[in-house]
Amino acid sequence: MSSDKKAANLKKGSSRLLDAKRVVLKIGSALLVDEEHGTLHRKWLESLAADIKAMRGRGQEVVVVSSGAIAVGRRYLGLSDGQLKLEEKQAAAATGQVRLAHAYQEVLGHHELIVAQVLLTLGDTENRRRYLNARNTIDALLRQGAVPLINENDTVATDEIRFGDNDRLAARVAAMISADALVLLSDIDGLYTADPAAHDDARHIDEVGEVTPDIEAMAGATRTEVGSGGMVTKLTAAKICLANGCAMVIARGADEHPVRAIWDGARVTWFTPKATPANARKRWIAASLQPTGTLVVDDGALNALKSGKSLLAAGVARIEGAFEKGDAVFINDQGGTEIARGLSAYSAIDAQKIIGKKSGEFEKILGYRGRDEIVHRDDLALI
Repeated sequence: MSSDKKAANLKKGSSRLLDAKRVVLKIGSALLVDEEHGTLHRKWLESLAADIKAMRGRGQEVVVVSSGAIAVGRRYLGLSDGQLKLEEKQAAAATGQVRLAHAYQEVLGHHELIVAQVLLTLGDTENRRRYLNARNTIDALLRQGAVPLINENDTVATDEIRFGDNDRLAARVAAMISADALVLLSDIDGLYTADPAAHDDARHIDEVGEVTPDIEAMAGATRTEVGSGGMVTKLTAAKICLANGCAMVIARGADEHPVRAIWDGARVTWFTPKATPANARKRWIAASLQPTGTLVVDDGALNALKSGKSLLAAGVARIEGAFEKGDAVFINDQGGTEIARGLSAYSAIDAQKIIGKKSGEFEKILGYRGRDEIVHRDDLALI
């Protein structure tokens, strides 16, 4: 590739990050934690906080998925080097998570940014109700200007249900919240045709549009002691992102101000999707989920949906079937024609109580204040 083309690709990649409205940053253990002493690289973390402040100043929403809890906690508990037993990992995570969250709170608080800790397990991204609750919580935090700090809930996860690496966790989170970009900060500046540490002729790949078997064959093994991921898990994360319309970048993060380096044109590998997050999500709702109930709407609601608005309870004429909060439902007109599919913000039992009502009445009727919409437009796909 010519030098001019490489420069053009770097500029395009820089713009891709600068233009992203919602960004997930994944921080690897090897970047954050000193392998020998289990202490945090404080100066590096402070530079990352400055990058996040700059992103927030541009109006970007930022979510951080951070590794490091087990690596920090094991040292404070005096656990030996090498592979830990499951209960030892959970104990280390419980200890390290407190220190990790406190460190983020301090460095981001210096920039007057609020940190909110969110712990997730694999089940939280697969169970529809918990998925919706987690998505809504993160959305609410971002609307309030907070920086959600996310990690796998190692203290309760088991080997059978845990993500196993935070690359995939970050990709699941990016998909869940419809992020525009996922930044994987690593010990390498992107994907190569072979492991550059072992092959002098390995070539750097600037951009990938699809993770093919040939691309997967380029992946190597993990080289750090404190991390659990490697290029294999990064490519798995890329598949998740591409399927959900989210761009992903693998970037070297060892130097200070690692995110600023990306928008300044550092060499990285971008994985570029063919669809936007919104389009990918609506396609998933329309084609991949099996509805368990039906909402029949009046003519006013029908017109509102066709103009891109959410479905309000006041516009629902009747409910058919049994479903829980977060389940997919058919949305039909009064003649029985399917016009859309969506994710219900209420169970069938609670929805039955509020149809035809205004949102201001929900709390008195249900005993709690839920969402104003029975199906939000972001969770709805016209057929």
